[in-house]
Amino acid sequence: MTYPEAVNLPFNTAALGEDFIPLKPGFAEPTGVGYWVVIQGGALVVGEEEAGLFLPEGERPSWLGAGAEVICIGFWLGKPLRASALGKNVLLPPPFVTESFNAVAERLDDRLLTLGGLAHQVLQWDMLAAVCARCGGGLERIDGTWGKRCRSCRYEHFPHIHPCVIVLVRRGDEFLLARKGSWPPGRFSLIAGFTDFGESLEETVHREVGEEAGIRVKNLRYVGSQNWPFPSQLMAGFVADYAGGEIRVDGDEIEDARWFRSDRLPDSLPGKRSIARWIIDRYAFAKDQTESGAGSPSSRAS
Repeated sequence: MTYPEAVNLPFNTAALGEDFIPLKPGFAEPTGVGYWVVIQGGALVVGEEEAGLFLPEGERPSWLGAGAEVICIGFWLGKPLRASALGKNVLLPPPFVTESFNAVAERLDDRLLTLGGLAHQVLQWDMLAAVCARCGGGLERIDGTWGKRCRSCRYEHFPHIHPCVIVLVRRGDEFLLARKGSWPPGRFSLIAGFTDFGESLEETVHREVGEEAGIRVKNLRYVGSQNWPFPSQLMAGFVADYAGGEIRVDGDEIEDARWFRSDRLPDSLPGKRSIARWIIDRYAFAKDQTESGAGSPSSRAS
């Protein structure tokens, strides 16, 4: 099912439309040939041809190996969609290649990114939830959900989704961008961070902006969210106005932060796959974008 209010960004299932139908554990396992979402390291296995990239389709691929666990995560284009992980040292026969989720070239389209991200998230949860963190007992699936129940102590475990905020701070026609030392040279992005114990999302925005840039903000507006499955984050996007203070970075997590304008940009911005870029395109560059549009049905910025 799709929801009109959902932001149509990669890794949000809204990007898949009605072509994807999710399947939860406990329901009847579909039979027949279908599509394969195979993850190798931090990359998606795809076929490559002149027309573009595509998912493997048909019987179980011979290169997947008999011992690899397979999880059906739904139906794609009316056929079963199965996810599995592939060892890093397995060589793929032509025409199959791996395409990194973070590749600079961004050859994976929104739909392939979203299917790959969903499979990555499900496989990661299944691997980490092998035993009970409370008593060490084995786990069994809870019908109809991705949750698991301990066979020994009966404690129930559910996928861990980590809330984060990401915020565009505006000062007139300027907007604040920051960079981490680990990023490619010249890359700047929005300030972001994890929500801490006892915090609301709004409190997280105020704290992160203060810690990372040393300034104060006001007039917070929620604008949309993105599932970020690396490994399992929910990015809540905000726009805020500058309220005071001078930029000050700690030089540790953030090495630089500056005010930019649409005619004075850094050498590199976040990729189109991210909510960071969506917010920048929609709320920093689009001068005619009214605030009444925040949170309304949206499509991905081009």
